[in-house]
Amino acid sequence: MASTIPDPVPGRHDTACAPEKAAPAAGTPRPAAGLPAPERTVPRIEAHGIDHIPDADRRGRPRELFAVWAAANVNYLSLLAGGVLVLLGLTLAQALAVIVVGNLFWLLTGVLAISGPASGTPSEVITRAIYGVRGNRVNNAVVGWAISVCYFALNLAAAASAATALVERAGIAPGDGVTAAVVVVIAALTLVISVWGHAAIMKLYLPITLVLALAFTVVALSVSGHADLSYRPAEPLGGAALWATLAAGLALIASGPLSYTTSADFSRYLPRTTSKRAIVGWTALGGFAPSVVVCSLGALAATAVDMSDPQSGLESILPGWFTAAFLLALVLGTIAINALTAYSAGLALQAVGLRIRRSYSVLVDGAAAVTLTLYALLVSDLLDTMSDVLQLTVVLLGPSTALYATDILLRRNRYDGPALTDESRGSRFWYTGGVHIPGALALTAGVTAAALCVDTVYTGPVAAALGGVDLSLPAGMLVASGCYALLTRPRRDAPRPGRDAA
Repeated sequence: MASTIPDPVPGRHDTACAPEKAAPAAGTPRPAAGLPAPERTVPRIEAHGIDHIPDADRRGRPRELFAVWAAANVNYLSLLAGGVLVLLGLTLAQALAVIVVGNLFWLLTGVLAISGPASGTPSEVITRAIYGVRGNRVNNAVVGWAISVCYFALNLAAAASAATALVERAGIAPGDGVTAAVVVVIAALTLVISVWGHAAIMKLYLPITLVLALAFTVVALSVSGHADLSYRPAEPLGGAALWATLAAGLALIASGPLSYTTSADFSRYLPRTTSKRAIVGWTALGGFAPSVVVCSLGALAATAVDMSDPQSGLESILPGWFTAAFLLALVLGTIAINALTAYSAGLALQAVGLRIRRSYSVLVDGAAAVTLTLYALLVSDLLDTMSDVLQLTVVLLGPSTALYATDILLRRNRYDGPALTDESRGSRFWYTGGVHIPGALALTAGVTAAALCVDTVYTGPVAAALGGVDLSLPAGMLVASGCYALLTRPRRDAPRPGRDAA
């Protein structure tokens, strides 16, 4: 039986959990007494942060999730990832197989999304059920915020490269000042969407998807005319070297969908009665289809041009009239993916315990990412280091994704949203000193297993014994999920069917 939700502490005001207040637009007439308020025609900054979304505020259809994930996955980094597989020494057929298998992890992203409508809270709050109130703050600080800011900076740097080339074509001489201005402008455009929030994302991402699809159709036609469909490297890989490269490529492609453990952030406004199958399907399809297409274009292009310098290589096979449009499409795709990243990172900051409004927390994310990007581009070779670090994120993201999915299955997706927002010591999710021991132990075991098997920046002992084959992805996920299932007793804190269940 679900425990009673304690009353809030008198006089306590939690600005991180309370909806933001927005004044009515100037000139908006006030309704007469006893009459319903007129429908709002002026969009407002999203009022909700990490607080529970009541049923009266729920809206939308699951098919709208397709455009959200599609727009975010027609981007520069997906194109680069496909090209890297061929540069690593894989044949075209092997690269395409890795792309398809790696993107199947979007199904997990879809599974995680069903917890949003069930709880009415974002992923950053739902994971309190796994780690406890205090344990989840650590989880959000590392997995939710730090890694998100690194991805934001990496994408921003890639977009800045394309935008700087566009500026040079306009006759403006390159320089540090131009680079800094380009980074700031792209970040500002991104943060406008993130600050405006969920409704803006839902409205803008369908037209963004259509524009990007049109642009990449031209890219596909150009690449198909130059690609070598029978491509094989001069010295094909074999034996342990082949398996090691396949494993590394799989981790590279899978890191995309695994980085979105926050998919409930964008589904939480859906009515709680929304079909779970539809949520999984539209989320997974929105990520899978464009990722496979764009990554495959990168692999096909690598059979014809030098993808170690992808921008110049692709420009050499694209129609001259389309080059500027292609660069703009790369920037637009990056804005789309970074807007989602900044939005979730802002929620993560609130869940860490920073008592500021969601819109302000998003600006903090942007400032951190811009600083990191400018330092990387203007001062040091930090991007190279950061790229290596991001290869290691699968060590954390794999186990954390597996834990989240396992918790959904164990609870049968029954989450009590109002109880999850309670951070007091009397919270049902306070557990032991604010930490859920089974969740903490399972994550530690999964990360340890992955670290022993990794072969990226360093070679773990298991990978060394296997000749460099990196099994960190399956090892971390299986160990974390298995340990959590064994350590977690049958749930008594799940809401009763018919009351809070989805």
